[in-house]
Amino acid sequence: MSTISPIAVKNHLAGTPGQPPQFSVEVGCKNGRALQVSDPQSIRAMIALMDMQAVMGGAASHWGGPAALSEMWSALHALVFESSGESRGEWHENFHVINDAGHCENGLYAIKANYGFADLSIESLKGFRSIKSPLSGHGEAHLFPQGVLMSNGPLGSSLPQAQGLAFADALTSKKRLTVTTISDGACMEGEAKEALSAIPGFAAQGKMAPFVLIISDNNTKLSGRIDEQSFSMGPSFEALESLGWRVLNLEQGNNLQACVQTLEEAFELARQNPNQPVALRAKTIKGFGVKKTEEAPSGGHGFPLKKPEELTSFLSEIYKGAEVPSDFIRWQQELVDKASAKASAPSSAVKTIKVQVGVSEALSQMAKEGYPVYSVSSDLAGSTGLAGFQKNYPDQYVDVGIAESNMLSVAAGLSKAGFIPVVDTFAQFGVTKGALPFIMANLSEAPMISIFSHAGFQDAADGASHQALTYFSMTSAVPNTQVICLSSRDEAYALVSQAVKDFAQARRSGKTPKNYVFFLGRETFLATFKEGLEYKLGRAQTVFDNSDEHKKSVTIVAAGPLLQQALIAAPILKDKGIGTIVINPSTINEPDIDTILTAVKKTKGLVVTVEDHQLTSGMGSILAHKLAQSGEAIKMKSLGVNGVFGQSAYTAIELYSKHEMDSLAIIKAAEKLT
Repeated sequence: MSTISPIAVKNHLAGTPGQPPQFSVEVGCKNGRALQVSDPQSIRAMIALMDMQAVMGGAASHWGGPAALSEMWSALHALVFESSGESRGEWHENFHVINDAGHCENGLYAIKANYGFADLSIESLKGFRSIKSPLSGHGEAHLFPQGVLMSNGPLGSSLPQAQGLAFADALTSKKRLTVTTISDGACMEGEAKEALSAIPGFAAQGKMAPFVLIISDNNTKLSGRIDEQSFSMGPSFEALESLGWRVLNLEQGNNLQACVQTLEEAFELARQNPNQPVALRAKTIKGFGVKKTEEAPSGGHGFPLKKPEELTSFLSEIYKGAEVPSDFIRWQQELVDKASAKASAPSSAVKTIKVQVGVSEALSQMAKEGYPVYSVSSDLAGSTGLAGFQKNYPDQYVDVGIAESNMLSVAAGLSKAGFIPVVDTFAQFGVTKGALPFIMANLSEAPMISIFSHAGFQDAADGASHQALTYFSMTSAVPNTQVICLSSRDEAYALVSQAVKDFAQARRSGKTPKNYVFFLGRETFLATFKEGLEYKLGRAQTVFDNSDEHKKSVTIVAAGPLLQQALIAAPILKDKGIGTIVINPSTINEPDIDTILTAVKKTKGLVVTVEDHQLTSGMGSILAHKLAQSGEAIKMKSLGVNGVFGQSAYTAIELYSKHEMDSLAIIKAAEKLT
């Protein structure tokens, strides 16, 4: 055994609850003792109410996954907390409880509030996904260290970290039991598959403390049934035994009694033989508790209700017609009252549209014209805009499952064979999980067109794990790659169409096409920000210019979603006697220096850059370098994220304001320069 002594790290996790759950049921354990367990119906009710609160704020939320795990997690926490106490130490001295299924974290918040764990209460759940709450869209240790040891969100990323915890416990001769929950879809990820092989391999060599893996197996991902849309995970799970896992199959994963007793068995087996980890494969039903979501192709992945009045029948069905607790009735009424007040407020008449619409329209038109466009997706086509194309051309796409790395690798092969492959996912997953395959594809002269949406704080509600704040820096230096940040539907249609045509022209002339990486937001924007704009790959656009009307003027270069904030700032600056030239840079890593330099000269070198990205190595950094090389004397102020992670918020503007990237921040920056 190792003699190495690790440095003591303070554990911020809350201690063992001193009281039973507020809403509970009694379940019998294997030895006949009674166990007080969170009532899964109450957990689902809290999940529904939390989700509605978030939806009303403008944030998407998850229902199906946490609803499926309510029985399993209620049983898990009851056993974990019961096994601890003053005589046996705090629960976290006996267990690591790690969640890989980050989209189900709201279920854990509900269970913890039911115990009063970490001072959570029903009242605190009402802030879920808001900028004022530590209860982020996915579990984040930097925001909620009392309740989260390892951050989660991107599927398949927390299981490997849990592996490291159990490895460390073995190094220090701790007998602590690590319990990790993962979804079946997350098991499609490469990093998860690596850990699924390594954990039993290390354990067989005595290098792992006791380990239990809970797999929520419901054959459902965001866009539909896994085996229908991609391929069956059955063979992968059947192979676990060959890899060295002791497999327990639980056919009734939504039966509370069965969950308790199967978990007891798993704990016992893992502790008796740490050299063989235990995988508990639980057959669950995504969206369990409500018939409509149980039967939906996606299992009700996102919360299905739009109005709080609809909660009446939803909660009633969760409770199977029995009386709904008064705490939840009051919470629902608060939401109804809030919705009523919001409905009476004046609304904006400005029409907006998602940038994704332009992507879908462009690709559909290119396919119609005969270009060999082929979509390779990894479960998020409904969010990235590719679903429209896939509906129009069902024979020209494949969904590889929740596997971004494999998505890019498949696309590389298609590219080499003469297709024009289009990959799509959230920006955070595309630039992280897809980074090495992307580089290797380029090294193989197999470029592709990438549609990476929900960039930066545009994925507001999901929190830091989903907010790509390094997407420019992670792609801009890749050879033969053009990085574009889209601002509107019209720009998306024009530039994606041009990318397809240029790709085809290069192939036909025997040249290697460029890689085109399109980043875009999640929210809605004006279809175009100026009538008559001409969009061309590699060219910036002057969207607003009143510099000739003022003695003092500043050039504002605003990328993608932030272009809207710059245009809000411009008329206010006019009232302050400051003229502006607002530039949409469009291409980030190869800036149109001619257009931008013309504006900069008119404003006597005064420049403000604003981007939905870290300041380090972002658009402002790239542009400053190019301007400096031009020899033009400049005075620049760059706005962006200053070396910190984000957090959940209902809408992106809340995060833009907090991080001083909104129109008010642009105005202040311009005033300081002038």
